[in-house]
Amino acid sequence: MNARVDATALDWFDTHAEALNRGNADAERVVPELGRRGLFRIGVPQALGGDGGDGFDAVEAIAAVAERSLSAAFVFWGQRTFIEFLLQTPNDTARERWLAALLDGSFAGASGLSNAMKFLSGIESLQIAATPDRGRWQLDGTLPWVTNLRKAGFVVAAAVQRADATPMVVALTDSQPGISRSADLDLLALRGSNTAAVAIEAASIGDDQILHPDARSFCPQVRPAFLALQLGMSIGLARIALRSAGAQAKGAHALVIPRIDATSGELETLAAELRTGLAGGHFTTRAAALFRIRIRLAGIVQTALGLELDATGGRAYLNAHNAGFARRWLEAAFIPVITPSLTQLQGELAKHAAPPAGTVTA
Repeated sequence: MNARVDATALDWFDTHAEALNRGNADAERVVPELGRRGLFRIGVPQALGGDGGDGFDAVEAIAAVAERSLSAAFVFWGQRTFIEFLLQTPNDTARERWLAALLDGSFAGASGLSNAMKFLSGIESLQIAATPDRGRWQLDGTLPWVTNLRKAGFVVAAAVQRADATPMVVALTDSQPGISRSADLDLLALRGSNTAAVAIEAASIGDDQILHPDARSFCPQVRPAFLALQLGMSIGLARIALRSAGAQAKGAHALVIPRIDATSGELETLAAELRTGLAGGHFTTRAAALFRIRIRLAGIVQTALGLELDATGGRAYLNAHNAGFARRWLEAAFIPVITPSLTQLQGELAKHAAPPAGTVTA
């Protein structure tokens, strides 16, 4: 547990985990509840209204919430990632406009840069076009899948393609003309995460809403935080599954204890590698190392849930005995597909490992 997070302050997320996963709880409460506990301030410089610490402190805070509810952790990731964009933007006006309300949880921030991350890897084109319009920009397009689009109000980051072929990163709010939110997507799980699509039609923005004029430089700059904060979800989900497995492994099921211990050890080793890489700034120029950690952590989540099932046996299928297991099983299905998906990352690693065209190999 991160020393900056009071475990008892997270009871609300434990209590509402099932309802948030099924979409039966008030999803609008998640951001204010996270903000009320000061969780968004972790890893943010004190000079900017945060509690200090570093990026890995924020990862651990997301992991602590993920042990209780992956839906809440997913929202946490979206909000904290947008906060990170504001910390790294050269646009002081945007930071002053939104940061304070995002830190206290009175406003929602969403990371709509999944499309941009795929664009950087050559997987898909940008889905929003920017056209010059009398000193401003007119935007048209869509964001098909974004989390933390709180109905009470949100700001969302997006990469847009300018006519001069230089993409930029912008921030859009739900209150401005031309921006509309769809109904919540019909997800298998994590239904209380305010996940929806955004349609953009003739929306007008000025320089005050440009987070960075060059997405090709900004996205690689923020990608380590984008991915590392996301990994807090995997770390937390694996930890709670392994802890539950250890508690359930009795009698004949005690045979799995060595495997639980070995998996827990590997999990914490990877967490330590993530901390070291973030602290040293290594992942900005060595993205492949971060991709490998993401891929391995996703595997550990699956292993951990399998061990929880092995340790619990038939009782895992009885809600009265272990209702949390069924929820975690569904939550875990999301880990491999969250952008960038494992398939996308494996493709990126394969491209980097492949010899140059024309190279003769033995």
